[in-house]
Amino acid sequence: MEHKNLIDLEYMTKEELEQTIRLAGVIKSRPDVYKHACDGKIMATLFYEPSTRTQMSFQAAMLRLGGQTIGFDNPMNSSVAKGENLKDTIKIISSYSDIIAMRHPSEGSAKAASLYSGVPLINCGDGGHFHPTQTLTDVITLNYEKGRLDNLKIGLCGDLLNGRTVHSLIKTMSRFKNNSFILISTKELSVPQYIKDIMDKAGCEYTEIDNLRDAISELDILYMTRIQRERFKSEQEYQKQKGVFVLDTEKLSYAKKDMIILHPLPRVDEIAIDVDADSRACYFKQAEYGMYGRMALITLLLRNEGAFSFNTPDPIIKSGTVCRNERCITNDPQQFYLPRNTYIKNNKLYCDYCDGEIS
Repeated sequence: MEHKNLIDLEYMTKEELEQTIRLAGVIKSRPDVYKHACDGKIMATLFYEPSTRTQMSFQAAMLRLGGQTIGFDNPMNSSVAKGENLKDTIKIISSYSDIIAMRHPSEGSAKAASLYSGVPLINCGDGGHFHPTQTLTDVITLNYEKGRLDNLKIGLCGDLLNGRTVHSLIKTMSRFKNNSFILISTKELSVPQYIKDIMDKAGCEYTEIDNLRDAISELDILYMTRIQRERFKSEQEYQKQKGVFVLDTEKLSYAKKDMIILHPLPRVDEIAIDVDADSRACYFKQAEYGMYGRMALITLLLRNEGAFSFNTPDPIIKSGTVCRNERCITNDPQQFYLPRNTYIKNNKLYCDYCDGEIS
């Protein structure tokens, strides 16, 4: 039987996204109605990278829906440590479970895994590429805390190059009317070109600056991110970027009274602890919204009536071209079997797994 996978929110229609947001609100207000929605179902959580919120919120979501969970949170405790490739792991685990939630350090790994899964697969983060359920968390929070998903000025601050949550949020919010972005980062950590292309195509205004204080008074939403040590090639490179952007109460004094602060968490030093007491700080509420959003997503994916279409947006070309992104799953020697799939957009060739530009 055909099944649906959530690789990126782009694969959902706007109506499907809004349906999920509404259901999350219903579940939050009436959790008792859904406590048996997944009776007899099993979710496998496969986390090749460390996680607290995403992994545990998926587990909590499934348990609150009446289901059960299996999986690992350290690949060295699985057959991966013995050299098992991603294809074999996914084919085995999908025979034990009804749905899979996976995080993996290689960009494009979720798309690769979906080719071999016999059950719905949810991308919980593939390297610095996408993190769709965090974006689902973000838009649910915005919907219920701001009351709208359009006509917003959104500031994104920190590691905008490697921040998969940033990439997914920009892509999703570009689909709603009159949203604009202020991109606050160092030159070295600015957003990738393909994300700028998405904003350009959607007609979204955006500005790139390197000073948080200069921008904060204009914003409806400030989305802070940490500088991700694990994405740097060396400790020296990380130390050059660490601590450049810090939100404190002094900077916050210039912000609108109804601005809200989001953060995918964990934080390191980019938000001062005393900001937590400000009514505009929504990052802990945001984490709770995420659990209800994942409950809604699991419920809809496991329904049999085809709740989602999840159409791939661009025709796939089996070109055999090697991806130039060294962090792409196709450049992992262990995954040699993967077909070299590409697609064309705006007369450019892109990798179908990591969306890296090839030519």
